[in-house]
Amino acid sequence: MKKILLAALGVILIAFLISAYFYQQMPETMASHWNVQGEVDGYMPKVWALFLMPLMSVVLLILFIFLPKIDPLKKNIEKFLNYYEWFILIMIIFLFYIHMLTLLFSLGIEFNMTQALVPALGILIFYLGAMMKNSKRNWFIGIRTPWTLSSDVVWEKTNILGGKLFQVAGGLVFLTLVVPDYGFWLMILPLLAVVVFSFVYSYLEFKKEIAKLSKK
Repeated sequence: MKKILLAALGVILIAFLISAYFYQQMPETMASHWNVQGEVDGYMPKVWALFLMPLMSVVLLILFIFLPKIDPLKKNIEKFLNYYEWFILIMIIFLFYIHMLTLLFSLGIEFNMTQALVPALGILIFYLGAMMKNSKRNWFIGIRTPWTLSSDVVWEKTNILGGKLFQVAGGLVFLTLVVPDYGFWLMILPLLAVVVFSFVYSYLEFKKEIAKLSKK
């Protein structure tokens, strides 16, 4: 955990330093939000645009470190801790990437923000799927429904299948680079479908387990 934590802290520190370095060069009001077409539709004062994301990263890092310690099933998290630690680092790098895109845009470099986010978003979703496949029953990480949380068997079946589907959804995100007109739907619809399917699937698997136990 120490190496991952230090790496994540290093990324956040670099974000703060870069923001401080470019502070004088930035306009007083910076673009801070883009619509699905990659067009700017929101602004904020530069002090917030430059430092809000690094501050959010600090808060998230503390949260990620703290959550496993209060989980009643924290011993299960220890069984896939390596995957969880790498998720922390990948998430911090993902936020750093978004922050750098924001700074580059405000420096006058023109690009489509939505398209620029595609590779990072695809990688993040794909890795989430990998972590789910290896996760064990807990209250914070993975596909958590009343039925997965009630059974190790249902948890494993749901998260293995759901994790694979998340990885497929992550791969589909990259198709937005080829068909940008359908980018929003290729990012949102597969994820919604996976969430709904996983919810229903976990219920059906739980019913099967109950039926098996009632026969014994």
